[in-house]
Order: sequence, then C-alpha cells, then structure tokens
Amino acid sequence: MDKELIAMLICPVSHSELTFDRERNELKSSVSGLAYPIRDGIPVMLESEARVMTTEEKLGKAAPAP
Repeated sequence: MDKELIAMLICPVSHSELTFDRERNELKSSVSGLAYPIRDGIPVMLESEARVMTTEEKLGKAAPAP
C-alpha cells in the first residue's frame, strides 16, 4: 500500500488518521474502531464494508488472526 495514499486518507466515520495493517491488508482507525479492507489494491472506505475491531486492536495490542 502506497504510504502517500495512506497519508491522504482519513476514516469517513471519525475523520481520524488511518494505520495500515499489512498482515490483514486493512486500514484501521483506532478512534472509530473500524478496519477498512483493501481489495485489489484499492481501499474500500465504506462503513458498511468495514470490520469492527476487537478491544485489543483498538488499544494497539496484537490480536490473533482469524
């Protein structure tokens, strides 16, 4: 994922910064608690497509992969 693109994107719900999770191929917002998928190299920035993050993820702790 292009770092410049990530820097330009914000969470559509909380308007906060996003972090890239390379392992899960998602953009995460710890403020809203949502993780947006990246499909075919394109971030899907729709709330309806986002995954709700676990409490551990929101706090920045490692969570087990599904």
